[in-house]
Amino acid sequence: MIPGLHEWMKRLRALFYKQRMDREMAEELEFHQALLREKLLRQGVPQLEVDLATRRAFGNASRWQERLRELWQFKTLENFCRDLGFSARLLSKSPGFTAVAILTLAIGVGANTAVFSLVNALLLRPLPVPHAEQLVVLRMDENGPQPNYAFCTPFFRGLEQRRDIFEDVFAFNGDTFQVQGRSGNENIPAMLVSGQFFQALETPPLLGRYLTPQDDQPGGSPAGLAIVISEDFWNNWFNRAPDVVGRKMVIANTPFTVVGVMPKRFIGADPTQRPMIFAPLSADPITDAPRDHISAGIHAWWITVVARLQPGVTLDQTNARLLTISRPILHQTASDASYIADEEKAHFHFVAEPGSRGYTYVRSLFRKPLVAMFAMCGGILLLGCLNLASLLTARGAARERELATRLAMGATRRRLMQQLLTESLLIVFLGTVCGVVAASMVSHSLAALLLRGNSFIQNNQVDTSVDLRVFSFAAIIAIVSTMLIGLVPALQATSGNLSDHIKHGQHASQPHELRKLLAPVLLASEVALTMMLVVGAGLLATSVVRLFKSGVGFDPKGLINIAFSMDKQQLEGDALMRRYQQLGEELSHQPGVRSVSFQFIVPLSHRHWTGLYSAPGESPHTLNMNSVAPNYFETMRVPLYLGREFGWNDTRASGLKMILNQSAAKLLFPGRDALGQLVMNAREKTSYQVVAVVGDTKYQDLREPATPGAYVPIMQDPQEKPSLSAVVRIDGPQAPLAGAVHELSSRMAPAIPAPVLTTMDDVLDASVSAERMMALLSVFFAGCSLLVTGIGLYGTLAYATARRTNEIGIRMALGARRAAVMAMVFRENAAIAAVGSLAGLIAAILASRTLASFLYDTSPRDPWVLVTSLAALAAIAVTATLLPALRAARIEPMAAIRYE
Repeated sequence: MIPGLHEWMKRLRALFYKQRMDREMAEELEFHQALLREKLLRQGVPQLEVDLATRRAFGNASRWQERLRELWQFKTLENFCRDLGFSARLLSKSPGFTAVAILTLAIGVGANTAVFSLVNALLLRPLPVPHAEQLVVLRMDENGPQPNYAFCTPFFRGLEQRRDIFEDVFAFNGDTFQVQGRSGNENIPAMLVSGQFFQALETPPLLGRYLTPQDDQPGGSPAGLAIVISEDFWNNWFNRAPDVVGRKMVIANTPFTVVGVMPKRFIGADPTQRPMIFAPLSADPITDAPRDHISAGIHAWWITVVARLQPGVTLDQTNARLLTISRPILHQTASDASYIADEEKAHFHFVAEPGSRGYTYVRSLFRKPLVAMFAMCGGILLLGCLNLASLLTARGAARERELATRLAMGATRRRLMQQLLTESLLIVFLGTVCGVVAASMVSHSLAALLLRGNSFIQNNQVDTSVDLRVFSFAAIIAIVSTMLIGLVPALQATSGNLSDHIKHGQHASQPHELRKLLAPVLLASEVALTMMLVVGAGLLATSVVRLFKSGVGFDPKGLINIAFSMDKQQLEGDALMRRYQQLGEELSHQPGVRSVSFQFIVPLSHRHWTGLYSAPGESPHTLNMNSVAPNYFETMRVPLYLGREFGWNDTRASGLKMILNQSAAKLLFPGRDALGQLVMNAREKTSYQVVAVVGDTKYQDLREPATPGAYVPIMQDPQEKPSLSAVVRIDGPQAPLAGAVHELSSRMAPAIPAPVLTTMDDVLDASVSAERMMALLSVFFAGCSLLVTGIGLYGTLAYATARRTNEIGIRMALGARRAAVMAMVFRENAAIAAVGSLAGLIAAILASRTLASFLYDTSPRDPWVLVTSLAALAAIAVTATLLPALRAARIEPMAAIRYE
């Protein structure tokens, strides 16, 4: 056996068979004592002297057992277990302190772990595919303010053919398919993928095969159009039928053949999407009809491109190669000379960046808010550590006599510090466990809060499940928290003059100025950090309130949007417009409905449509467009300043009509009346007659001011099958309308999926989901920080006041009035809170600049926020300081003099 291994195994065995080892050790000792007795008796030694000689030879039996235990036990582990039990008993005697400590840490650890789970899911976790580190995401560098990850089909096909740079290149686009089910068409989350998608991600199918470049051809492979489905879809749609491969599915009224099933762990290259169906990229004209992104060429930027590096090729080498092929691909795929010239002027080229985490638009959308929230959570954890360090310092001061006595009896300072740190570790462990358990639930709620209602990321999910990275983060937090909480109190509690501590206990003099300053510094730091958190929360909350109060140009209360997916049914043109008119009439007769209209783009849903329009002979301007039905502005309660609304007779045959908002009217016709004027579209060579001027409304982003915009009637929409949303103003609950809508849809448009109802209030909430979440969390954290600070101030100051019981009693015995004693204690403690508040206010003003990008119509130095935050913290600090002062004023002099 390896030297030392036998001894180590023996010690390991002793951990589990301690009583058995003790018994064996006692039997062995008794055996050796019996041998000595027999030897002495054979030599003729009297029995009495035999017993004395045996005791002299072996000494105390308990001492032998202790010495032998040291040989076959893990001494450090034994001491740790002993300290752990002692700490548990000690904490059980102070349930109030223990509960506060665990709750404080649970809030800090739970908040950090929950937000880190989101950060991990969006920013850190690699894709669950083999060799994810070899993947790269491609983008186009055009010297713009933001990187461009959206590719057009010609650029992608040009890169796909260059096998000398990448091992595989693939493109994908998240989509929603209309799939024919048992009760009509249903909307199913899906993804269009190019031919090398599956082979690049190197995940074998569960059944059948995956899509190949032969499937990614117009019309599919010779065997027809193919799709691959997910394991969840196989389970829910086909009940895990073993013969699913080869079955037909009707998507967008076109048959597709299932050729494979992908395992549940496979999610594709976007970590936030969970597509149920994968179809070839070339099927876009079918699945997205009547739209055709492929035929649109360089006018449709709709796909994300990812590649796998060739073996042994670095990222820098790949980017150098991409630089050499960017211009040739631009010239080969684009036919517009002016476009090519503009791109060359902007130094157009392709760039590859690390893609092990895949690509998702959600990441770029929420990166800054998540980092800001993570920093805020770090502040909460640091605040909790400062709070507990203050409380443990005060508790250590109250135990100075006990600790000094143990040092005097031979205990080493290192041994006592180990015991005190074990107590801190136990508190941190319990708080961390509670925090991690809560974090797993909170992180799911945060993810839902982030994504709820966002129409442009409606099929996205964020996997916040706890993995090894999250557990490692929680472990690091626990270790750091233990050191922050326990080290300083342990050092202070075991230092100083032993004689003074034994004589005077917690009333021992403290000759070192550093020891006197430690507790006030910790408390002032705690107050300062709380001030920073409260100011930050106040700024974010004020910003969100002002954002909602900024106005949108219409009345969102009582507005319901009903989305109808009409692009795959049979009606088109005028016949479809008549069906919309019939749907509107039916809806207007429903109980509680006041008015009904239709719109192509729901305001503030992050969808947009722009066009270049001009007055005759003038330069064109960009206008935000929307296609609306009659009675739209009355339903939305947008003021009509001049002219009339559209009517159902405003068809293309009656002449093109347009309604401008005030900003557009002033832009196109400054100083003139826009009513009756012509608006030109040079690209389409068409002219529109202005029939009305209406009020400005916010179009795409609630944060941005109202922009110049124009409206055209849905009867003149160039699309043959536009999918419109009914906008309905109701009085009363939404539930009766929802039932009526589904009944109308099944009766009047049975071929379309069930309409989706959303309130305009939900759309507004979704448009500022990141800001709203930051504000809600910051207010919650600020409230927790005020509570924690109040408890910390009270607990620490109460301990400090209790240590001065003798002094206060003597002062009162010598004639000091109770009011004077109360004022003395309050003044000393209030000074600490005042210094901390002032320092925190200065730090908050300096640090608030980092929040400027998240604020709307709110200065980072908003005086009302600063004053309110200071007042809130002052109220907490005064309350926490006043209670120990009142307690000091109630001390009886004689009882205080006899204290201890």
